[in-house]
Amino acid sequence: MAQSDLLATVRRPLSSDAYIEVPASRSEYELVQDILEEEDAKYPTLQYDGFQKVAIVSGTPSPLHGDMAGELVGRISRSIERMPGIDQNIKYGLSTSNERSNTRGAGDASTTRNWDGALTYMTREGEALMVAVEVGLSQTIESLRAAISYSVCTLRCRVGIALSINECGRGTAPTVRYYDTADQRSAAIRDIKHTIESQVQTNPFGPLRIGEETWFGKVTKVLLETYRLEDETSPPETLLDPKQSFSVDDCRKWAEVPPNLAEITFGDCVPTHILTSNNIGATPVNFFEQDWFENRFQLSMLRTAMERVWSKSKVVRV
Repeated sequence: MAQSDLLATVRRPLSSDAYIEVPASRSEYELVQDILEEEDAKYPTLQYDGFQKVAIVSGTPSPLHGDMAGELVGRISRSIERMPGIDQNIKYGLSTSNERSNTRGAGDASTTRNWDGALTYMTREGEALMVAVEVGLSQTIESLRAAISYSVCTLRCRVGIALSINECGRGTAPTVRYYDTADQRSAAIRDIKHTIESQVQTNPFGPLRIGEETWFGKVTKVLLETYRLEDETSPPETLLDPKQSFSVDDCRKWAEVPPNLAEITFGDCVPTHILTSNNIGATPVNFFEQDWFENRFQLSMLRTAMERVWSKSKVVRV
């Protein structure tokens, strides 16, 4: 493993939500993955794209990243549970999961990717992936598109949802603040939190600053897209184009986003042979509400900023 670019990338300090693609062979990926497993390291995580021959190094997900993935999947599940006229036994088959690793293919061409969130359905034949969610915070649209296309084209989920968030204007990371005691640190962090919370009321999409230090940058774009399989014969490496795209370029005001993201239905969430009628399958799943999404977004943005504050606040004496 001498002079391995992949190992060097894994070893260097990574910011939260880091997403770095490193050209590597499958065997090199597996060797570095073995090292991480021996060290029992949860982060960074490794994925491998066998189509492009790159390893993907991911840092710890920020609260904004993790919360929004969980919220989108959870809202779909809860919306289905509240639907009237549907057999409760059908609803019992639904399950949600986060950050699961999936490998498909053989040999050097095999691909290993993690989904951020998913709605699955359990039958006697096993678990079926129905809806997959990918969230990217300042991640390229191309890499996010590749991740969600894998879930749709390779894992064959019914619908993929990709949420891209572009945070700009952080500039240089704030310097570390040192405190003599834990009490001093806690008091300073409470003051920072109070100031930042008041800023969220007037800057719902950032930036969140203390003096010259920026703890969360300006959100300049939010892109919400849905992906579906265009052709049943599409090969696993297909890169899909979105079926629906809802873009908010000026985050001072939200654009209109439909409650079901343009007709996500009950049939997208339950295998066809489980449905008792086509009418039930065509029922829209109205899970998306602008007020809910904006409130959760702002709370998670605040949590991300405060996590950064904690990481830069150190006690010099115990």
